[in-house]
Amino acid sequence: MKILVYGIGAMGSIYASLMSDAGNDVFVVDKWKEHIKRIQESGLKVHGASGNRITKQLKSFYSVPQNQTFELIIVATKANGVENASFELKNCIQKNTIILSIQNGLGSSEKLTKHIPEKNILLGVADGFGASIVSPGEIHHNAMKLIRIGEINGGQSIRLKKVLNLFLDAGFNSKIYENINQLIWEKFICNVTFSAPCTVYNCNIGQLMKTKNLWKVALGCTQEAYDIALRKNIPLSFENPIEYVTDFGSKMPNAKPSMLLDHESKRKSEIDFINGKVAEMGNDLDMPTPYNLMLSEIIKIKEKSFL
Repeated sequence: MKILVYGIGAMGSIYASLMSDAGNDVFVVDKWKEHIKRIQESGLKVHGASGNRITKQLKSFYSVPQNQTFELIIVATKANGVENASFELKNCIQKNTIILSIQNGLGSSEKLTKHIPEKNILLGVADGFGASIVSPGEIHHNAMKLIRIGEINGGQSIRLKKVLNLFLDAGFNSKIYENINQLIWEKFICNVTFSAPCTVYNCNIGQLMKTKNLWKVALGCTQEAYDIALRKNIPLSFENPIEYVTDFGSKMPNAKPSMLLDHESKRKSEIDFINGKVAEMGNDLDMPTPYNLMLSEIIKIKEKSFL
């Protein structure tokens, strides 16, 4: 397939590298000039759970190449970059172009549909990769658990199976889901639990869980998100959110959430789409969310000093 990966941070780089090595024609776009320059000069290095590789055949750009069309576009920016991505991509969308959007948090699909027809969009959830940027042009990932994909409004389709086979052929473990929004919410609750708390307290997941008072705050975030899901009648696969997030976190104690990695690099995070989104929904539903509101405000104050 002819593929464009828009946003090649840690996860986008993994998609691009493995799909290119599987024989696809892969273009990549990112605003980070040093990263793109390094890829152009010496290829993209990916090492970790998928093995060690240097992918040199990627077509790398700082902006979307003009007069090009793609069978599949993977939007792998952070959630706060999705709206800009949708604006830049709108001119290369054809009737049958598939857009697969894979982000943390809630609300990015609404940003995507500002400039891209909803009928072109699939949603995905990446689970258990522990991916991070080592340096420009170099990515590491600790695991390679699962890529979940689904239609934005649910159900099955031929194009879903096409994208599923693309991921499987590239070496990913991937599955189709009838209701991808359920999976997005379930990951969202985990993100809410670990993202802002680990960032505010500057600790990894295991350290957060082992420290009684810090873990109490994190579980307060969990419960607020879960209560909103119940109010919104979101179907979930569990009834005990504390057990669910505890099991999730116990499998990756040494991992740092991407929000903490952003702050370590003085980058603005996806706070508005994770813990901040809980506070926003709580306000709309007249439901108190003191844990998420407090941590979100601390994160935002810290980020005012970032360039």
